[in-house]
Amino acid sequence: MKVGFIGLGHMGGPMCRNIIKGGHEVVVHDLSEAAVQACVEIGGVAGGSVANTAAGADVVMTSLPMPKDVEAVALGPDGIIANAKAGTIYIDLSTNSPSMMKKIAGEMAAKDITTLDGPVSGGVVGAEKATIAIMVGGDKSAFDSCMPIFESFGKTIVHTGELGSGCVAKLVNNMIAFVNMTAAAEGLMLGVAAGMDPVVLNEIVRNASGNSMGYRGVAKSALERDFAPAFTVDLAYKDMRLALELADELDMPLFLGPQVHSVMRMARSKDQGGENVTAVLKVYEAAMGQQVGPAGKNS
Repeated sequence: MKVGFIGLGHMGGPMCRNIIKGGHEVVVHDLSEAAVQACVEIGGVAGGSVANTAAGADVVMTSLPMPKDVEAVALGPDGIIANAKAGTIYIDLSTNSPSMMKKIAGEMAAKDITTLDGPVSGGVVGAEKATIAIMVGGDKSAFDSCMPIFESFGKTIVHTGELGSGCVAKLVNNMIAFVNMTAAAEGLMLGVAAGMDPVVLNEIVRNASGNSMGYRGVAKSALERDFAPAFTVDLAYKDMRLALELADELDMPLFLGPQVHSVMRMARSKDQGGENVTAVLKVYEAAMGQQVGPAGKNS
């Protein structure tokens, strides 16, 4: 199948390159010429626009930062809906809201375009190694037909159910991960404030019941003082907001999620929105007036 891929950022770029390496014919588009060129160099074709990328493709995929970006690219006057042929399958790999995906799918259906929501998890390293998890909601036959494409850039590929269920799974996963990260930051700060050597504390926690992927990420950033963005506070803040909106729609109380969202808001107020999500630790460091990690490194 011919694939049109739009959005070649931290996650989209490596996912798209793995699809190309998998032997698929891929037309690509991004606002960054360098990102496009990285795909062209290994066999992709530059689309030049959303319209050209969508036209003629059997499957169109998007990987974009915000729901508003997905909506504009999917439904805009020069977007996918206006240029994709009847019978096209549209897959959004972004972290999106279930309600937005249902809105897009309703309009796409009127043009005989099938929509799947297919958010991913596993980080940039997972995207590069093609080991990410892909959670896909929507028509099962469309999902099955796209399996060769999914297999080229992911390892754990799950059909989650009806349209929007992939988004639900991703929001739940991310909420749990971010709550875990914030708990790790809070615990590390508590230990250091009480006089523990953070290296010793880390050795204990990572080999005890407090260990997790989220904990290890925060501890690594703390000890190396490296908060370079892989997945930013701004994006995590957006994902948490979508999870809270979903809870509002269901009239469900959340006790931890809103508190973590507030910690992220505080980080953003200190101009840390562009740093890695592990920078939530800095909120605790600012409150305590001391740093977790080696003295003299203040990044």
